[in-house]
Formats: sequence, C-alpha cells, structure tokens
Amino acid sequence: MPTGAAMSTDERIERARVAYARAVYGGDTSALGDAEKGLAAVEADAALARGLLLHARFQSAPADAGSPPVEDPEELASFERAFELYQALGDTRGEAEASFWIGCLHQFIRRDDETALPYLERSRRLAAQAGDKPTWSEALRHLGIAAHAAGRLDEARERLEESSRLRREVGALPGVASNMVGLAYIAAAQDRRADAFATLDEALAIARAHDAHAIVRHIEQARARI
Repeated sequence: MPTGAAMSTDERIERARVAYARAVYGGDTSALGDAEKGLAAVEADAALARGLLLHARFQSAPADAGSPPVEDPEELASFERAFELYQALGDTRGEAEASFWIGCLHQFIRRDDETALPYLERSRRLAAQAGDKPTWSEALRHLGIAAHAAGRLDEARERLEESSRLRREVGALPGVASNMVGLAYIAAAQDRRADAFATLDEALAIARAHDAHAIVRHIEQARARI
C-alpha cells in the first residue's frame, strides 16, 4: 500500500492503543494526533484495496446474456474516500494512485474520458513528483488510450511508449506486453501493418514468458482484428 512502507497496519493500530492508554491513565494526550493520522492512513490503504477488489470483480465478470457487468457503486466510493484521506495526510504517492483509479473507473467502466482525463493527468503529475513509476506508467497508459480514442495517434503512441519505458525500468514486463497491444492497434491505424504484427509477435513472446494468459488472449484478438 502507498503508506505501508514506514509502518505496518498492526503497528499503527497498536500505537493508537498505546496513545489511548497514555491519555486515559496518564493524562498525556500528546500522541493522540499522530495516532489518528496513522489510523487515517490505515483507512486510506484499506479503502484503496477494497476498490481494487471491486474493480477486479467487474473486470473478471462474464457478460450475462450479452449485457455488460454491472458497476458496484462502492468501488468509486472507496477510491474517492482513499483520495480524500491521502490528500488530507499529504501522501502524494497515495493521492496519485487513488486519483488514477478514479480516472480508470470513469474511463474503463463508465466510458467517460472527459471526466477521467483530469484525474489521470493529476495522477501522472503526482506520481512523477513522488517517483512512483508503476502509477506513473498506468496514468500514461490510460492517457494514451484516451488519445487513441480521440484520434490523436501520435500522442497516443508517445504516451504508451513512455509508459512502456517506465514499466521496463521496474520490471513490469507483462505490462509492457499489454501496452504493445495498444501500440499495435495504433500502428495499424497509421497504415504500419508490418510494424503492428511485429509488435504483437514481441508482445506474445513476453506474455508467454511471464504466464500472462489474459494478455495472450488480447494479443490473439488484436491479431485477428488488424
């Protein structure tokens, strides 16, 4: 979780218990503020994780008789709560991640790029500021998806290539393969079909090497459509 590196959840809860005891039995309330901030960080991490699970359920749900899966309203509420808490705590890394997921929900689930873009741009900026390459790369990927949908192919290609560079730096190679599917579609739209198929060949090799079965399916779909 974004705020979990310095202190674990159990440690934060224990610190709150100790602060309580000091205040009630010793009259020392000096630790209450820090303990409350620690619990706010725990709540933020839990809210973000809860939203991720709900997003995974949506993404993994099979279509019912041709109808798309139904959004769980708790997903957006969870991400927004995490965003509010991270922002109040001054946790730039956490705020960047929560902002990304709010934007992703609007883009991926609600198909609303207009609402998604400010959140994705904010995520990109904050993640770059915090040096959070995984979130930075995710924001760039989805900004690239939005640019592609709007027909800005050069911008889309630039965003996805930058996302891939960051993913390679952190060793997220299945993510690189996923980006390459998008780059193949862009190449095809630019009448670079040979580049598109070469990109898919490379993506397939990466995906198979890392047992990224879902990405292999996306690659096969892209090959059939291009």
